[in-house]
Amino acid sequence: MPVNLILKPKLHKKYLYRCLQCIPSHFASYDTTRLVLAFFAISGLDLLKDLNNLKKQQKIIDWIYSLQVVDDKELVSGFQGSTTLNTIENRNQTAPYKWCHIAGTYTALWDDLSRVNKEAIARSLKVLQLPNGVFCASKDGSESDMRFIYCAACISYIIDDWSGVNIEKATDYILKSLTYEFGFAQAPQLEAHGGSTYCAIASLALMGKLSALTETQRKHIIRWLLNRQKDGFQGRPNKPVDTCYSFWVGAALKILDVFDFVDFDQNKTYVLSTQDNLYGGLSKWVDTTSDPLHTYMGLSGLSLMKYDELEEIHFRRNTIDLSIRF
Repeated sequence: MPVNLILKPKLHKKYLYRCLQCIPSHFASYDTTRLVLAFFAISGLDLLKDLNNLKKQQKIIDWIYSLQVVDDKELVSGFQGSTTLNTIENRNQTAPYKWCHIAGTYTALWDDLSRVNKEAIARSLKVLQLPNGVFCASKDGSESDMRFIYCAACISYIIDDWSGVNIEKATDYILKSLTYEFGFAQAPQLEAHGGSTYCAIASLALMGKLSALTETQRKHIIRWLLNRQKDGFQGRPNKPVDTCYSFWVGAALKILDVFDFVDFDQNKTYVLSTQDNLYGGLSKWVDTTSDPLHTYMGLSGLSLMKYDELEEIHFRRNTIDLSIRF
């Protein structure tokens, strides 16, 4: 394999540590979701077998808990995305922008959870599910689609409390989002997509509902997923390949027990070609700027293929299914 297509762990560690200290200026608009960016960086360091070298771990844990919202009156308990919107005016009181966000809650659940108010989270999660089974990202004024069913399923699995999810309704929404081409869309009547297909498959697995798919549906879904590989993976037909789908599509195939049909060499070559060989990190396309999400997803895709220098993603370890943490 050419030198530039060999993983460079030291560079990527350096990049992810830098992201933990100060996000790149071109990501300043994502400051309200800083918790998610931290998730990508910390998870990436874990895959690079460097988490034990992360300094000030307790300080990071304390910062994450500083984002916890416990509010049973408004039923908005969980975790904020950052402290950016905590102002002098709303200090020490609840405010819409200080309410929990479902993605923030999902990405916050990392340590032994001893300080997490699990019961309050479950009660607030119930408010986010709409009558058709889908979940909103937050109580008011937010999107609702397959991503947030996945977040709700992950949260419920991690805290071991499914009282906030109507599993039957969520399953029905997922099945109605299966398209004519046998990928899953973000919602019924929309286009199939690699990311939403992973979210659908992983959610069904977490809810114990994979059996809701008929054998015919399962075979066609596998065919659709495998057809997304060109060298790396694309998210939709006739779209360019993108580093992150090495995880999204690859992990869906893994859950369906057919990951060995992937052309590992082609996939590795594409993912490694998106490395920034000067500053570290991986990008979505070759010769573009690296970012925390694609760095993490690229490493995750390589980990699925048991890349030697990376921690392997274990699908069953202790009580948490790590395959769904990504």
